Amino acid sequence: MPRENSFSDSDGRSLTPDLLDEMEHEIEHEEEHPDLPTPLPVVQRPTVVTANGSSTAAEKRHAPTASVEPQSPSVASVRSPRSQRTGHHTTASRTHPRHLTPKERFRQSVRKIIAMRRASAMIGRGNIGAEPGIDVRRSSAYMTYGHIRQKCVIDLVDYSPLRVSTGRMTNNEFVRYMRNPQASAREPWVRVRWINVGGISWDVVSALALTYNLHPLALEDLLQPRGHARSKADYYSQHLFIRALCHTIASGAGSGWPDGAASSASSQTLTGLPRSSSPLPLDEKLGIADHYGEDSEYGGDDTLADASRGIFVKSSFQVDEESLKKPPSLLARKRKNAVRAIALEHLKKGTRVNVHIVPMCIFLMRDGTVISIHPDATSLDFTSPIAARIRQRDTSLRASADASLLVESLLDLIVDAALEVVDEYHSKIHKLERQILMKTMVGTVRDLHILSGDLILHKRTLGPIKTLIYGLRRYDTDRCVALVESKKTDVDPQQVTGFMSHKSKIYLADVHDHMEYILSSLDMYAAMSENLINYTFNMASYEMNEVMRRLTLATIIFLPLTLLTGYFGMNFESMWSVNHGHSDVIFWIIALPVMAVVIPMFTLPDLKRLIKYLKKQLVAHKVKRKQEARIADLEAEVEELQKVLGEGESAEKIVSRHIKLLHRYNEAKDATQILIGKLAAYKQTTIRQIHEDLGMNADD
Repeated sequence: MPRENSFSDSDGRSLTPDLLDEMEHEIEHEEEHPDLPTPLPVVQRPTVVTANGSSTAAEKRHAPTASVEPQSPSVASVRSPRSQRTGHHTTASRTHPRHLTPKERFRQSVRKIIAMRRASAMIGRGNIGAEPGIDVRRSSAYMTYGHIRQKCVIDLVDYSPLRVSTGRMTNNEFVRYMRNPQASAREPWVRVRWINVGGISWDVVSALALTYNLHPLALEDLLQPRGHARSKADYYSQHLFIRALCHTIASGAGSGWPDGAASSASSQTLTGLPRSSSPLPLDEKLGIADHYGEDSEYGGDDTLADASRGIFVKSSFQVDEESLKKPPSLLARKRKNAVRAIALEHLKKGTRVNVHIVPMCIFLMRDGTVISIHPDATSLDFTSPIAARIRQRDTSLRASADASLLVESLLDLIVDAALEVVDEYHSKIHKLERQILMKTMVGTVRDLHILSGDLILHKRTLGPIKTLIYGLRRYDTDRCVALVESKKTDVDPQQVTGFMSHKSKIYLADVHDHMEYILSSLDMYAAMSENLINYTFNMASYEMNEVMRRLTLATIIFLPLTLLTGYFGMNFESMWSVNHGHSDVIFWIIALPVMAVVIPMFTLPDLKRLIKYLKKQLVAHKVKRKQEARIADLEAEVEELQKVLGEGESAEKIVSRHIKLLHRYNEAKDATQILIGKLAAYKQTTIRQIHEDLGMNADD
């Protein structure tokens, strides 16, 4: 995370001296005065590498041989110009020891206090109000993101229409490869270089950023994903940056990947931190460790790694332990939200469609280099079909040797995987529909609710991919022209070329059509799930109404009997119905008339509806009988006409003969009218006068 009170240039690089630069100045000062007490232990500086991969004088001075491994996973810890300028005075000044003045001791104390305040602010505030972008050349960036460590697998593919070369490397091998200009230089026959990185680790990302001059804003999107961030394409002068969300069917039942926190949790790092969460350390109960891995493969400066957590282990000034026991409000909220997300994922497990959503970041350079970065090493299997097409000589991807066509192939791969997800939802929604139509159960609403929520999520995550593809097809050149015009005013827009070639734009049109189908299918399935939910509740309400109607009818029938039973059951000494020798017949003599009056009173609306229904049925029956009688009369008339025409005659033939005669009559009439018109023109009179001379009426 960028520091407070920091100034930067137009590319986002800091112009303000950093904390470690001040610490380095103290180290050099202590080397100049070895007889003075050291208030701060000396921290070994990481290997210094410039942007072109060459080592500085400090590295050559400390490294005994060329094969010694660097002590830091970051290749971005570069000395500031001020520290490099002061480096040549170290040897000459060691022979002139002197004591620190009060002003210098005061400055040391101030630097310590500034470091403590920055560390505490970094923990408490998070990224709120921070400077946008990540500049890997600044040590503060390593303090914030240096803990992101993962065992990566990097595939390096160089190809042209005639040759192809592939290789696979680990973190250290790739970093050494990038630092060596001779080894990383492309051979003359190479047209396209594809660096396919499986896993996100600070050492690999920083090496790529320094070698290919990746923009700080693109690195921020890579290292700080916000859940299911939107797919997008950003244009920079050095490269084109694309971030697209990959939707694949997750293996294993009940994994429940569609939610944000869970979908990114598959990319486990040494910190156990999900990619969609904050880089701040959380509890082990949430799968996030309190300490970072100490794998020697990655190396690293312990002081800087601990500084990212707010504790300088090797320094004499430390953050108070009592203040660390009380979690900040931001950290507490993140813990609570993580617990809720995990609980929600467990509740959703079961019959849902397990979709794994992970981002793929793509960098397209002008020199034909394509960098694709996945959140974990297992995601390299996702791009294996593209690698197989490159190895085949007869494919268009290999024959064209076009870097933009490689980017189009990766986007097409993402869309094809989304088509499989849509097919899975198609079978799922039809299965639930069959269950509901066979037997309506309210328990199915749970599955429909989860399915509807997942469809809404996928519409949000897949929708921007359509906009991304359309922007690459339509506005690629326009955006590149805008980048050039912002720097140079005398450039002809007709001479500016975009990142995407004409052939790749043609193939992107087909990818855009597939995205149209995917989004329309998701809309249709979401509407079907909502309709099934409404149908289920309507059927449940109807069944409940039928049950209540039957209970009400039974209550109405037995209500008079219950009333009379209560009356005859009262214990009075003098009751005429009991003391005058009556039997139980008297009960029914009274009950039946009462029932005959009470039941129609309560069922009168139902009786009216029944009568109205019977009337409608009677009318429909009468209409049906009338239509049947009319049809019978028409059939009898047809039979009589057939007898008149004869058994050998056909009505169709007669109609066809009359039509032919009418055509002949019309043709003769038209010819006569033409002749009359010519005769009138010859005699220089009107057509009406000719009709009168020939004795023709107006109806002829």
